[in-house]
Amino acid sequence: YIGVTNDLGRRMPEHKSGEGSRFTSRYGVQRLVWYEENFDIRDAIKREKSLKRWPRQWKIELIEKTNP
Repeated sequence: YIGVTNDLGRRMPEHKSGEGSRFTSRYGVQRLVWYEENFDIRDAIKREKSLKRWPRQWKIELIEKTNP
């Protein structure tokens, strides 16, 4: 799951309880494996859209490089 929030501490419990998004409630996403901090919401949304277009393997490599 890739998304944008202005409050990660609030958003994580929402996802874990099934209230976060349709994707997380449907697939039972429970664990945060990677995040980026952006100070401008427009930059965060651009990055989100870019990452969503990446092939799955690129996303896995990004996670593993940053969070082995």
